[in-house]
Amino acid sequence: MSTPTTQQDAQTPQPQGQTSRAPAPQKKKAPAHRGLMIGAGLESGWEALWANRLRSLLTILGVIVGVAAVIAVVTLTQGTSELLNSRLTGLGTNVLTITPGSTTTGGAAGGLGSRQSLTEDDATAVASVPNVTGVTPVITVSAQVIASGQNWNTRVQGVTPAMQQIQNWEMAQGAWFSDADNTAGTPVAVIGQTVVDNLFTAAATEPLGQMITIRSQPFRVVGVLKSKGSNGLGNQDDVIYIPFTVAKTRLNNSQYVNQILAQVNDANNVDGAQTAITTLLEQRHNIAAGGQDDFQVRSSTQFVQTAQQFSTTLTLLLVGIAAISLLVGGIGIMNIMLVSVTERTREIGVRMAIGARRADIRNQFLIEALTLSCAGGVIGILIGLIGGWALTNAFSLPFIASLPWIALAFGVAALVGVVFGFYPAIRASQLDPIVALRSE
Repeated sequence: MSTPTTQQDAQTPQPQGQTSRAPAPQKKKAPAHRGLMIGAGLESGWEALWANRLRSLLTILGVIVGVAAVIAVVTLTQGTSELLNSRLTGLGTNVLTITPGSTTTGGAAGGLGSRQSLTEDDATAVASVPNVTGVTPVITVSAQVIASGQNWNTRVQGVTPAMQQIQNWEMAQGAWFSDADNTAGTPVAVIGQTVVDNLFTAAATEPLGQMITIRSQPFRVVGVLKSKGSNGLGNQDDVIYIPFTVAKTRLNNSQYVNQILAQVNDANNVDGAQTAITTLLEQRHNIAAGGQDDFQVRSSTQFVQTAQQFSTTLTLLLVGIAAISLLVGGIGIMNIMLVSVTERTREIGVRMAIGARRADIRNQFLIEALTLSCAGGVIGILIGLIGGWALTNAFSLPFIASLPWIALAFGVAALVGVVFGFYPAIRASQLDPIVALRSE
């Protein structure tokens, strides 16, 4: 049986002595470069948005407000955390603060520190705890101080010379009082920069060697402290330190102290020393196991951790509120994209008629939604950074631009555009081109 030949085989003479060959398969036409199509989509999307720029701006206000709020809030809380960390050394390195407990009168608690339970002997006993390198009892009073014709109400603390090392104080002028001054009860004082500014700067007087009056008692200034500034817990420079024995006899004639500060030799030993001090004081105060302590022992890092936990909680709360604005912005993007699909139905039909695929139509509208949300994200980041800078300056905080948070805010804004633009894009791509061409 002969094999049928194609029309082309019949018309093409075959050279003698050669067998016929099957025609080579034709190569498929290479598809258009996807990058060019995406670029065209970006250009088309930008032109469509720019043609209705006022409407586009109003659409992305929710995204702008949400991103700006996130950046401003995070900048403020990051500045607060940085300040707290920088002031940790101001509270002292590896320092344990022992505070009296709370009193209860008629069912009303007096608050931490209101109870009289710590004594100078307790401080002496704490000094014997392993890994404790420095201890000082603290007597604190608020007093009106007079010098050079000026007066100032400040915090006066009676401490031992160990206080300088415990709280890392550096001297700007003069020197800290000595153990001999504390033992002899010499009426000398070391003053902070705020006290200097209010008592001596106005009178253009050098503070060293000057006499100051505290509750009618004269004291000679022997040292001026370097400034530490505010740490969120008060102005550290607004203080006067005097020998503990002088404070006990002249300012607060009591056997009880307001605080005991203990410095530990290494950060790894802080928890062990805290437990040992707690056990020691419970034994000294005859507190049974499981009983209510009449004191509290806290480390300097715990103070900062508590503040940072509050800061983190506040950040999450405010970021959650800002996220609502992003949600509203996403709904606005979906709404305007649906309107755009309706307005441009005939354009979609024309594009399909000249060869655009459904995927091309979908991608164009997704690109437009993404462009909207990214533009809102960029504007929101700029406004948020400006707002964060203004807030940190207003509260005297360091300005820190957190790159991870900026990237996260921008990423969420872009995601909002994709998520809320997906449905309008799918709806546009599913239009019947014939019906679309008929629309007006």
